[in-house]
Amino acid sequence: MEYHVVVEKMCACAKRNNMPQIKTFDDQENAMRVARAWAQQLNETFCGKHEFDVVAVDDNFVIAMSEGSY
Repeated sequence: MEYHVVVEKMCACAKRNNMPQIKTFDDQENAMRVARAWAQQLNETFCGKHEFDVVAVDDNFVIAMSEGSY
């Protein structure tokens, strides 16, 4: 089974950095670990206009974006 990490909305920083919107994994635990690390990286390296958090949706993980700084 495949598990996906999906960036919900691609902000300008993500587009400028040619960031992928979806990453696919064979292991759910690995997908969750990557999703959390990815969200943290976005929070620490992007402009700070948005905050990123991981939300589990079925067997996948969505990196949700909200207004406000990290």
